[in-house]
Amino acid sequence: MRAYERLIRYTAFPTGSDENAKGCPSTQAQMTFAQALAQEMKSLGLSQVRVDKNGYCFGMIEANIPDWAGKTIGFIAHMDVVSEVPFTDIRPRIVKYDGGTVELESGDRLSPEEFPFLEKYKGETLIVTGGDTLLGADDKAGIADILTFAEYLKDHPDVKHGRIAIGFTPDEEIGRGADMFDIKAFGADYAYTVDGGAFGEVEYETFNAASARVTFTGVSIHPGSAKGQMVNASLVAMEFARMLPAWERPEHTEGYEGFYHLTDMSGSEEAAVLRYILRDHDRTKLEEKKAVMLAARDWLNRRYGEGTVTVELKDSYRNMKEIVEQYPGVMERAEKAFRENGVEPVIQPIRGGTDGAQLSFRGLPCPNLSTGGYNFHGRKELIPVPAMEKMVDVLVSLVC
Repeated sequence: MRAYERLIRYTAFPTGSDENAKGCPSTQAQMTFAQALAQEMKSLGLSQVRVDKNGYCFGMIEANIPDWAGKTIGFIAHMDVVSEVPFTDIRPRIVKYDGGTVELESGDRLSPEEFPFLEKYKGETLIVTGGDTLLGADDKAGIADILTFAEYLKDHPDVKHGRIAIGFTPDEEIGRGADMFDIKAFGADYAYTVDGGAFGEVEYETFNAASARVTFTGVSIHPGSAKGQMVNASLVAMEFARMLPAWERPEHTEGYEGFYHLTDMSGSEEAAVLRYILRDHDRTKLEEKKAVMLAARDWLNRRYGEGTVTVELKDSYRNMKEIVEQYPGVMERAEKAFRENGVEPVIQPIRGGTDGAQLSFRGLPCPNLSTGGYNFHGRKELIPVPAMEKMVDVLVSLVC
C-alpha cells in the first residue's frame, strides 16, 4: 500500500484531542485508532507490538544484520488532530494539479495567489479536503510514511538495517503527547518525529512554550445604579488584552519572533477568563513575556482593586536545540538522507512544538522531519502525493 492510500484510510478516524479531558488519551477515538494501527503493525511483521493503557502504540522492526550491536533508531508520529477545526466526516480528494486554482467541494478554493508554493507542484497529484474540514495530514501523513517505510523493509529483506523502534502518540496537539511516553519501553537511543511541513525540512529548534490563564473578577450591579460601583470583568479583560503588544501576535510574527496568542475567551460582568499561549525561541524573551503579563495584572489591580486580575502561568516545553546540539550525528544523518534523495535539507526553527521537545529533555534526542504537507490545522490543508513517497525513501536512507 502506498503512503497516500494509508493517509486517506486514516482520515476516517476522528481523532481530535480534547484539552478539557483529564485522561490519556483525551478521546476514545485515539485509542480506537491506536488499536487499529497495532493490528496493521502486526500484519507488517513488527515485533513487540502493544498499545498501553494511555493509548501509546509501540512496535519494533528487528535488525536483519547478523550480530548487529549498534544504536536503535526510532520514528515517532502523533495520532491526534486539532479539534478547533471540523475533523469528522473528512472527504479527502485526489487532484491532478495542472496549475491555476483548485476548486474545493465547499465552494472555497486553493489559488497560487494565496499559496505561491502550488506552482512548484504543477503536474503532480495533491490530496485536498472538501473545504469544510481539515485533512489530518498533521500527523496522519507521518504515520502513513512510517508504516509504508515498514512495509518497504518487509518486502525488501535485502535492505540491511539495524533495530528500529516505532511509536505513535496521543494528544500531541494539546501539548501532552510526550507526557506518558515510556522512553525505556520504546527502546530507541535516538529518534525522529515525522511531523513537519514541506518536504526537505529538518528541524531541531522549537519554541520555549508556556500557557497563561488570566481570570477577571468583577462587581455586578444593576446598570441603572452602577456609577462608581460596577467593575465589568469582561471590559477589564479587554483592557488586559490591549496592554499586550499587538505586534507580537502570531499574525504579525515569523522566523525567530515569539508571540502572545489568545486562544480562548469567555466572560460576563461578574467573571471573565482569557487563555493564552506564549512562545519564543529565546528563553529569556519568553520570561520577559511572562513579566509583561504580570505587570499588566498589577496595574489593573491597582486600578480596580487587589484580586481583580489573577494570572496563572505554566511552562509547557523548552527549546530542544540545547539538547540536540549535543548529538551532532543525529542531525547530520538526517541531512545526509535528504541529500541522498535529491533535495537539499532546509534547516529552520519550528514555529510550534513537537513531542520531540519534551523527549529530548528526557534523554531521547529527537529532531523533526518533514511530512510534505501544507496549511496544517485548516480547511485548506493539502499534501502532495510525491512528497509522501519521497519521505518514505528518506526514512529508508536513514536506516541503511
